[in-house]
Amino acid sequence: MKFKFELILITFLFVSCNKAEKRQPSIDLEGTWQLISGTVIEKGDTTFTDYTKERRMIKIINKTHFAFLNHDMNKGKNAGAMFAAGGGRYELKGDQYTEYLEYCTDREWEGNPFQFTITIRSDTLTQTGMETIEGTKVNRINIEKYARVQK
Repeated sequence: MKFKFELILITFLFVSCNKAEKRQPSIDLEGTWQLISGTVIEKGDTTFTDYTKERRMIKIINKTHFAFLNHDMNKGKNAGAMFAAGGGRYELKGDQYTEYLEYCTDREWEGNPFQFTITIRSDTLTQTGMETIEGTKVNRINIEKYARVQK
C-alpha cells in the first residue's frame, strides 16, 4: 500500500513539473500602443524614424485582432501629408507574434502574414521581424518600439 501511494505521488509530481515546464510566460499585448521609433534595414541601409515628431501611429490590440492608424502631425497640409491604416487577426505563441494583415490602405500588403519576435519591458513593446511582400521590392528587417498608452 505504501509503495502505491509513493508511486502515485511521484507520478503526480512528475506530471506537475512537466506541465510547469511547458507553460510560457504570458505576454500582455492587449491595449493601445503608440509607436515611438522604427528602424528599417534594407539592402544594407538603415533608416531610423522618430515617430514622436512629424508622424504619429498607434496600434490597438485586443484578444484576437490588431489595428493600426498612422498619420502626419501637420493635418495633411504639407508635402509630408500621409495617412495609413490596417488591421487583421494575430497569433501569439511565446514571444512569436504573427500579424495576418487583412485590411490596409496599401492594398499590396493585404493577405500577407508578418512574423515578429516581441519583448515587453515595463511599458515598452519591441517587435522585430522581416517584412516581405511577394511581387514587390519590399524585403527588409523592421524593428519597432512602442510605448503603452495609459488610460
